[in-house]
Amino acid sequence: MLVEKQEWFARLIAQGVSNSEACRVVGINRRTGTRWRYGRTILNTAGEPVHYPPVRFTALKPRHPRYLSLAERTTIADLHRAGVSVRGIAQELGRAASTVSRELRRNVDDRGRYLPGTAQRLTTERQSRASSRTRRLTRDEQLYAVVAELLGKRWSPEQVAYELRVRFPDQLERHLCTESIYQAIYDPRIVLTRPAKRRRRRRRRRLQGLESVVGSPI
Repeated sequence: MLVEKQEWFARLIAQGVSNSEACRVVGINRRTGTRWRYGRTILNTAGEPVHYPPVRFTALKPRHPRYLSLAERTTIADLHRAGVSVRGIAQELGRAASTVSRELRRNVDDRGRYLPGTAQRLTTERQSRASSRTRRLTRDEQLYAVVAELLGKRWSPEQVAYELRVRFPDQLERHLCTESIYQAIYDPRIVLTRPAKRRRRRRRRRLQGLESVVGSPI
């Protein structure tokens, strides 16, 4: 637990969070956070100075905005602890309520607690396992052709997942969930068309009385 807190503290500092705020989020004393950040020098039993180096702070690799960041997970933990509903948390983050609900359901520790550091670690481990295995789309050429065709027509991953069940009703190995299709889209090893962003339709203004104005004598 101590090592996990140190890693969590280091990630917060690397993201630009202040020392006092990082200590509050992780749940440690400010003096401990200062010692982790800058190291410390103490005297041993022989009266000799012994220096303990600070915790290593490495710059985090930027992730795609589709995935929750550590800061967002920290907000989820704070609001969830305060009793805010899933929809309230989602509105605060600007995320879908299903995203927050899935996060709270999948990324808890062995005691059922949602801790941002643990959630971040579980997600990273899950993604590393997913990236290390071969995806079904790379093994099944026919499945890949269908998915590529539908995405090329600007179908959403939800629509593609449904269509696969229609085209291959008795072939369960070719049924993909929406999340698997999303992961394949953003996998650099697979060439697939990314889903198009939905554009809001603009309503045209109705020019009231236009015909009467045009048709009436000047």
